[in-house]
Amino acid sequence: MAVPTSRVLSNSQLATLRQHGEERTAEPGEKLFEVGDATYPFVAIIEGEVSVVDSAGREIVRHGASGFLGEMNLLSGQTVFLTAVVTEPMRYIAVDREVLRRLLFEDGSLSDLLLSAFIERRELLQQRQGIGLEIIGPRESPETMRTLDFARRLRLPHTWLEPGESEEATALFEAAGPDEIPIVRLPGGAELRRPSNGQLSRALGIGLELEQREEVDLVVVGGGPAGLGAAVYGASEGLDTLVIESTVLGGQAGTSRRIENYLGFPAGISGSELTSRAVTQARKFGARTATPYRARELELGEGRHTVRLEDGNEILARTVLLSTGAEYRRLPVADLDEYEGITVFYAAGPPEAQLCGGQRVGVIGGGNSAGQAAVWLARGGALVTLLHRRADLAETMSHYMLDELERYGVAIRDRSEVEVLHGEKGHLEAVTLTDGTQMPLTALFLFLGASPCTEWLGDVVARDPKGFILTGAEAGVEGLLETGELLDTPGSLRYAGAGS
Repeated sequence: MAVPTSRVLSNSQLATLRQHGEERTAEPGEKLFEVGDATYPFVAIIEGEVSVVDSAGREIVRHGASGFLGEMNLLSGQTVFLTAVVTEPMRYIAVDREVLRRLLFEDGSLSDLLLSAFIERRELLQQRQGIGLEIIGPRESPETMRTLDFARRLRLPHTWLEPGESEEATALFEAAGPDEIPIVRLPGGAELRRPSNGQLSRALGIGLELEQREEVDLVVVGGGPAGLGAAVYGASEGLDTLVIESTVLGGQAGTSRRIENYLGFPAGISGSELTSRAVTQARKFGARTATPYRARELELGEGRHTVRLEDGNEILARTVLLSTGAEYRRLPVADLDEYEGITVFYAAGPPEAQLCGGQRVGVIGGGNSAGQAAVWLARGGALVTLLHRRADLAETMSHYMLDELERYGVAIRDRSEVEVLHGEKGHLEAVTLTDGTQMPLTALFLFLGASPCTEWLGDVVARDPKGFILTGAEAGVEGLLETGELLDTPGSLRYAGAGS
């Protein structure tokens, strides 16, 4: 595994941190934090040295004077995955997590340094076995694959063990009942049996746990860029604002390795960093974010509307803003579910790039997200073919992305659709196209667009035949983003756009 790039704080940055934190000392052998802790402060080293090790005691990296400790869980509040052991007498500055959040928003240069380091460290941890969650279950189990998919979406470091891969995993599996699979071991040793996504999140300290009944001014349903943006605007105007998201904050944008055409970031920005900045900004103004909570029903009222969640919670809000995004479209081929999460993916991050190095892989789709994934995989050493069904890729992809595909040697195959997958036990070996051509591919990445997540609205809000919500003139109302069902209370139900 690669070692995290050494990054150091400047004297002025140390001085700033000293103003917001507490100077402390530590002796060799002392642990500043350890695997399983609920949280820890940000640590900036003035003098001395500290070793960061995994749960088995294997050293990952050492940090010395002007270095700092922490990765993305410092900002998200997730359970600690590593242990920091002092190796030389230390003087350091400890900064409370919430204080650091505010400071990152106010100090641009410090924010750039720390966020990029935290993101890089998280990506490297995802590539290392034995860190984070241990998920034990067979690939034939839908619940195992659901848990794995959730861990990947949250970019949680994890290890997947199938029965038979170790004596311990086999023994645990054989002792468990059919309704207890998968078994999930948490950092620190606690075990969960077939946890829901919500139970796993709470156990890891991720996200806000809602009361059974909440009353707010504004509830934003969906935590992608549009929803987080709405939360910033609402909370900054003094509204009691709550964002609920069924999977992970950031939506599809949050899984992008690099976004080149997002306004305000001419050098590009990763989806993780964009999401981290947006969440930090929303929380600065007092907005709350709660995941994973899925909306089940919307009931309209005169003073407040009620959003009912799958877990039984109810949210009463004066204004409901719908930013529900969309779900990935799937290939219409047999046995797709056997390959999903193993060799068929809907995002291309560090774990997938590591898996595909030196292999022939296919990326299916004609949009910029497909192009970005193809470039990312090619840069990681994969032999990439991009397949799309149109005659000319320029019809759907930006010119700058076409240049990138050529630059990194991505092969492009026009008028191509996959009809059959070939392989065993989830491991892809080849695909057959509709024209009969067979291509040897060991992984597929699907970027086929998405369908709006609006089924839960039923007949409460007008939608078009494809499920997209009608607003403005199409809904017979004056407000550009107003829906068509609340004519007596204009402006109380708003739509931020599916997939935006």
